[in-house]
Amino acid sequence: MARSKRTDSPKLPLVLIALIAVQVFCAAVFLGDLLADSQIPEMSASDRLDLYIEAAASLGLVAGIVFEVRYLLDLLRRKTHLEDSLRAANAAVFDVIAAEFDSWSLTPSERDVATFLVKGMSIAEIAALRGNAEGTVKAHLNAIYRKSGTRNRAEMLSHLIDVMMGTREQGGEAA
Repeated sequence: MARSKRTDSPKLPLVLIALIAVQVFCAAVFLGDLLADSQIPEMSASDRLDLYIEAAASLGLVAGIVFEVRYLLDLLRRKTHLEDSLRAANAAVFDVIAAEFDSWSLTPSERDVATFLVKGMSIAEIAALRGNAEGTVKAHLNAIYRKSGTRNRAEMLSHLIDVMMGTREQGGEAA
């Protein structure tokens, strides 16, 4: 399964951190210049206006940096939380499927075939992965369908989805 470049890229936080670092450097230069300019004893009204504009721009830049850092940290915390939730959900899905396979009394070979089937693989792909003939895989599928009370892949997947969604009791026969 292809993963999205936008969500996968570990470079994105690094790029944002680099941009924030550049902004921090610029803010330091502007604030240093502002401090040096404020030391000039006699300043014209236009110079004073320039000084106020520089001060406002510098403060805006600093405020932007603070906002960006807080926002980036919040995004990273949310990303970690979502990844943890996804890991827990994946484990729960695996547990539900494994429990359903147990209730169907599948043999280890049938469990393998059923797992590959749930992952969306074709009979030819399952046969190649298991080193079996396609006929052997078909025989396992017939046994899986019989034991699960389903007639085909779609019914079996529908049954498993119903169990995961709580609309069908675990270990119950398929309709």
